[in-house]
Amino acid sequence: MRRRSLAVLLASAVTAVTAIAAPAVGDPVDVSPPGANNWSCKPSAEHPDPVVLVHGTFENMAKNWSTLAPKLADAGFCVFALNYGNDATGPVADSARELRPFLDAVLGATGAHKVDIVGHSQGGMMPRYYIKFLQGAAKVDDLVGIVPSNHGTDNPLAPVTGATICPACADQQAGSPFLTELNAGGDTVPGPDYTVVTTKNDEVVTPYTSAFLDGPERQVTNITLQDRCPLDPIEHDQTPNDPVVAQWVINALHRKGPADPGFSPQCVA
Repeated sequence: MRRRSLAVLLASAVTAVTAIAAPAVGDPVDVSPPGANNWSCKPSAEHPDPVVLVHGTFENMAKNWSTLAPKLADAGFCVFALNYGNDATGPVADSARELRPFLDAVLGATGAHKVDIVGHSQGGMMPRYYIKFLQGAAKVDDLVGIVPSNHGTDNPLAPVTGATICPACADQQAGSPFLTELNAGGDTVPGPDYTVVTTKNDEVVTPYTSAFLDGPERQVTNITLQDRCPLDPIEHDQTPNDPVVAQWVINALHRKGPADPGFSPQCVA
């Protein structure tokens, strides 16, 4: 979910409805971020799993991944990204059903057996529905969630927007029927590895610890950026652009299992 103040949101509700229904001229609709969606890319032996980037609420792939996508491509990964769910405002379960054929297309084009998913905010949580309920566990090797809304938020914006223009916002409210169903019986399923990257400065997914997943250490790593880089000021919206976040993502994708909890990234002054 993208950072928005309650005052701004309420003041612009009518404008937002119009914008979501019909994107303005010049909006980057279906424009891929740099380094992504080269459908002729073939994974290497070093990086056998293509990486699929899944944006957050009120976002699109071009804006969300303009920094991280080229970094991953430069590191040798085949990188793919998609737009979904009307700027990810639609019901989260419906968005997961949109994700499924895109992942199948990536697997078909690359010849890979599994994908790695890196998602921001809703994009780090929504694939869990695909994994758990849409037979996705056998097709995902890693799920890396950047400030994901795994257990929702107590931010009061969620029900306000959900009642008008954003069903996904209501789905991401702590205790919502959607999240109750998603997390029933445990946060993880056998197969994929899960890495969660959070920031203490998150003002959208609150408390920030609600992003964490419960699961065995061999399968789940929960990271708080400030535990290694205490001065990192990054907040929710800009986490995909943070160079420290990128280091954690690459660490998770490079190794077997989730990110190494003992990894020490290079902090940025």
